[in-house]
Amino acid sequence: MPFIEPSVVRSRSGRSFLLRELDLTDDATAASVHAVGRRAYAVEADLIGFSEIPTLRETLQELRAQPLRWAGALTDDGQLAAFVAWQQPASDDDVDVHRVCVDPPWFREGLASKLFAHLLTAWTPSADVLVSTGADNLPAVALYERLGFSRVGTSHPAPGLRMADFRLKRSP
Repeated sequence: MPFIEPSVVRSRSGRSFLLRELDLTDDATAASVHAVGRRAYAVEADLIGFSEIPTLRETLQELRAQPLRWAGALTDDGQLAAFVAWQQPASDDDVDVHRVCVDPPWFREGLASKLFAHLLTAWTPSADVLVSTGADNLPAVALYERLGFSRVGTSHPAPGLRMADFRLKRSP
């Protein structure tokens, strides 16, 4: 699997962030991803009125066992502010984005947009992209629509949970 080239981006407030691949075999990196994910999913749980999001109960070991690629936005002092995780496609398969998390102190800085822009252009430039979010997570729904995703359905994976499913069609 090819290495992801790091890139520096600016947030809405003008602060610099390093976008780079994350290595979850590193204990400190994995712990940071786990902590940021828990804080971000706790906010989503409040937004969608569903406190049983599986990632909120996920252990660090379970997180590390996921067959995903990870990329993050890091502050100039190395603090993880946001990350995206996706399943790398085999040949022409769809890219399945499993997680998009921004640490709550970094909300509204455009970091999810920056991570997605790099995912779509530099890291997975040609495959169609799938992503889901809680249907009542209006900030995430707006992000995906702004990025050109089309809503392709609504699923109900658990009682009381509605998920909005999105696809970005890029192949002919």
